[in-house]
Amino acid sequence: MPPDRTTAARDLLAFYLEAGVDAVVGEEPVNRLTGEAVPAGPAASPAPETDPPAIAVPPPLPTLPPKAGRSGGFAGIERPTPAAAPPSPEAAVMAAREAARSAASIADLRAILSRFEGCALRTTATQLVFADGNPEARLMFVGEAPGREEDLEGLPFVGPSGKLLDRMLAAIGLDRTTAYIANIVPWRPPGNRTPTPQESQICLPFIRRQIELADPDVLVCLGGPSASTLLGITDGILKTRGRWFSFDTGTREIRAMPTLHPAYLLRQPLQKRLAWRDFLAIKKALTR
Repeated sequence: MPPDRTTAARDLLAFYLEAGVDAVVGEEPVNRLTGEAVPAGPAASPAPETDPPAIAVPPPLPTLPPKAGRSGGFAGIERPTPAAAPPSPEAAVMAAREAARSAASIADLRAILSRFEGCALRTTATQLVFADGNPEARLMFVGEAPGREEDLEGLPFVGPSGKLLDRMLAAIGLDRTTAYIANIVPWRPPGNRTPTPQESQICLPFIRRQIELADPDVLVCLGGPSASTLLGITDGILKTRGRWFSFDTGTREIRAMPTLHPAYLLRQPLQKRLAWRDFLAIKKALTR
């Protein structure tokens, strides 16, 4: 048996309440600009001769008074303030250059970077991953971006690839007190994905300023992305690793070498022999 009209009407009103309808406005159209009822037009349907069964209508819910300073929209509903649009990539790069240029020391650069809002990665990362080691060391390593472990600890190269890097340093008689370690992008990309070219370009002025302030004698680019971003290399890492390049800080030129990233060596253990040759060349360069 189909439900009677009263039950159906109650169900419809309950649906309206769940959908957010909180007031009954009447059966006649109302001009909201004047508050007056709109007369029915000639095409309006005539009223039924017999009234429909009475329907118990629940009283309307009270409405909230409108907040001061708000206009438009429904009465009593505060319209949310739209979020500010993020800066364009070009504007973010220019802001990064100006901010990085203003840093007079490593500590200044870290403080400036912690306040920089031009890179959206900072909103998804746990914290800034700035650097580790000795900023006065003669040797500096630069990777691409932090991973999960680095994001949690706030230090670069502390996961499995970082432990391998520590063993590689120990093999040539060095450790983190005699090296300085950083990344091009100081925030972890979501899901450990590769940083986009725009994200790398926005962060590039900061890592360039960081290298300039640390002023190492030898710069080592860990992996192809670091080498291509800092040295402008277009060839693959297997072709360029172990070769010496020049990195211009604006005040001096630093000897730079691309080498295989420890994460790659964990996936391709046989390539450790190539990295060992590179580290021997690095050790020899530091003895000069």
